[in-house]
Amino acid sequence: MKIQSLFAVPLVTANLPDCSALNAQLKELFLRREAEGERWRNRAPTMDIPKGLFESNFDLFTWPDAGVQALHDFCMGVLLRSVAELNQYTLAEMRGLEMQNHCWFHITRREGRFHSHNHPMASWSGVYCVSAGSHDADKPDSGVLHIQNPHQFANMFLDQGNGRLTSVFSSRGTNVRLQDGQLILFPSWLFHEVLPYYGDSERITVAFNCWFRPRNATDGRFGNQPLPLHW
Repeated sequence: MKIQSLFAVPLVTANLPDCSALNAQLKELFLRREAEGERWRNRAPTMDIPKGLFESNFDLFTWPDAGVQALHDFCMGVLLRSVAELNQYTLAEMRGLEMQNHCWFHITRREGRFHSHNHPMASWSGVYCVSAGSHDADKPDSGVLHIQNPHQFANMFLDQGNGRLTSVFSSRGTNVRLQDGQLILFPSWLFHEVLPYYGDSERITVAFNCWFRPRNATDGRFGNQPLPLHW
């Protein structure tokens, strides 16, 4: 008898070493920009922005601030290595690609959350944790990133035959409690949400979406943005 796993979904995690100084710099910058109000707020959100959540505009990685650019280099480096490994691209093939992205930050306060969604016009999405905030021991799911299981109909019939499947085969979703300096990458089609946050300090994250094309292609969504090759 042979049991194998089908339809696996990649989830990439990485941690930025010695992240404290950079995260403090980013936190100060984001809180200062939030305080300026409408200048930096996303004025045309595609989803409802719940109470307790500030969402910036989507051009964060174009900001010239040194801390933002350091974060960009870390996130894009991990993403490009992941794309190369998962697609088994050679360095020459990677050099033949161009990438576009949009990026923003979230500041979440008590009872803030972000509802279930995905990003259908991108291939990869990422979340970097600037500050995980504080947590109430009585609310273990406070502020977790919940990734929904894509097998949407796997639980339409449950009995003793399939009710205790091991985690790799289960229809349950996955909760990720982000830590300061942690980066999560996942396919953009995956539905995900941030559960209500009950901490007393700010939960601050940076999120981004990326998509690719051959370097010599023509597409109105893309500018002339070659891949950074420091990866």
